[in-house]
Amino acid sequence: MRNYVRAALSGVRPAAVVPSPNIWNWPEVYEIENRAQDHGGVIWRALREDCPFAGLDVVDVGCGDGFHLPEFAATARRVVGVEPHRPLLRRARQRIAGLATVELRHGSAERLPLADNSVDIVHARTAYFFGPGCERGMAEADRVLRPGGALVIVDLDATSAPYGTWLREDLPGYDASEVEEFFAAQGFSCRQLETLWRFQDRESVAAVLRIEFSPSVAERAIAQTTGLTLPVGYRMRVRRKPTGLLTP
Repeated sequence: MRNYVRAALSGVRPAAVVPSPNIWNWPEVYEIENRAQDHGGVIWRALREDCPFAGLDVVDVGCGDGFHLPEFAATARRVVGVEPHRPLLRRARQRIAGLATVELRHGSAERLPLADNSVDIVHARTAYFFGPGCERGMAEADRVLRPGGALVIVDLDATSAPYGTWLREDLPGYDASEVEEFFAAQGFSCRQLETLWRFQDRESVAAVLRIEFSPSVAERAIAQTTGLTLPVGYRMRVRRKPTGLLTP
């Protein structure tokens, strides 16, 4: 996330693929992070309430090593994971082995390997859609969505302490209000979610925070996280593709 946001803040449009500084370099540690995240299932409940996907066709943009694909596959009709980093695709193939309704495709948010009007939900969780600069990806989502379908963006809430505080320390030019205004102007609703990360041990806490933040911020975050749980806020943004003009 940090690389993409910095590019956007500098006024330079990010390239179609910007390396993720955490999962690309430390996939094993990111697996620990994924398992710790949203311990109570808050995000999944909100997603099912606002964008129920049972029986529908879902694409997960920036699916990484496929961690979220089995959850979608449990009720969705078809699930497509799109990921630009081939080593992660290889890991994802191992995860989804035996899931007949799931497929993986190499591609990026700005060039989705999908036909026009072919899916009902485009989901992206802490991937690509971080604010100004992601317009091309939003246009691609609109292209592949069927009328009435939804683009769902789940991202960290930079205003929610303590995680958001550490995030802003690493990104001093990040303006959360500007980002919110951007998405509102693009027609997105926003739902703030408070979740809890729960780790197995202190070593896992330290390892995860060290891949998410700069060394100085990470060490401060580790010291301030005294137990095995960490409250983390998210924002779930949703925009539906119009179903067409209404005629009298």
